[in-house]
Amino acid sequence: MANEKSKIAAGLLGIFFGALGVHKFYLGMKKPALIMLLVSLFTFGVGAAVFEVIGIIEGIIYLTMSDEQFNNTYVIGQKEWF
Repeated sequence: MANEKSKIAAGLLGIFFGALGVHKFYLGMKKPALIMLLVSLFTFGVGAAVFEVIGIIEGIIYLTMSDEQFNNTYVIGQKEWF
């Protein structure tokens, strides 16, 4: 499939760069990615702390799913949050 993304890459991006929404950009989810990035930047780190926790949780969720389930839910289905 041409639009298939790596769940490992998405999971690691979520865990390490979750506050900036990098994992969302990687999956093609521009609106939630921009929300995460802008809130993190304009709240001077307060929002970043919250979004980093969300990124870690989402990264773990991505890594524990099967490849098929990840692809159907987040790549094809474009589920934006959790």
